[in-house]
Amino acid sequence: MNRAIIFANGDINDGEMVRRALMFSGESLLIAADGGARVAAHYGQRLDAVIGDMDSADPAHLAELEANGTQVLRHPAEKDETDLELALLWAVERGATWIRIVGAVGDRLDQTLSNIYLLALSALQGCDVRIVAGKEETQLAKPGWTFLEGQQGDTVSLLPLNGTVFGVKTEGLYYPLRSEDLYFGPARGVSNVMTHDKAVVYVRSGILLIVHTLGRA
Repeated sequence: MNRAIIFANGDINDGEMVRRALMFSGESLLIAADGGARVAAHYGQRLDAVIGDMDSADPAHLAELEANGTQVLRHPAEKDETDLELALLWAVERGATWIRIVGAVGDRLDQTLSNIYLLALSALQGCDVRIVAGKEETQLAKPGWTFLEGQQGDTVSLLPLNGTVFGVKTEGLYYPLRSEDLYFGPARGVSNVMTHDKAVVYVRSGILLIVHTLGRA
């Protein structure tokens, strides 16, 4: 199975981007990162596995899941990885190359940022991994071409993640970039707009965070 949907322990943030991801739930490995089991239950999704130190999952819910065949993979509380990181690594080990993360955005900025940074894990190289929340989808653009599908009027923000991103070119966006550099700090890449149903972003070197919002942000 090359698809996986991972439920993290953040806010529900229901919306069209989440629903688009869940359309593939019937053909995906479904994993909860600890208390993400609560998020999966909100969407009525059965789980193949729950992974983490189980400090935020409801014990009664875990027992029910385990009785119904869900694997509960317990890890020690004192560990280097977050529960979501463990879930991502477990999905990749089982052959997932298309991964969507639901519930990765919440009321703790540190957790939200660390969840975004996990998109850069070396183990995810070559995988299509995106965070979906409400009407937003977040992914990384590494050197090469990244293709976006949406509709005219959608908002697209391009944010340097780890320093200057060199040689950025875009097609299908209202404010074009023509082999230009985007610097960490200035907000030049925020709130661009799709002029067609498809757009393309090219990066010569560096890593861009792409936030695609349906409609005007």
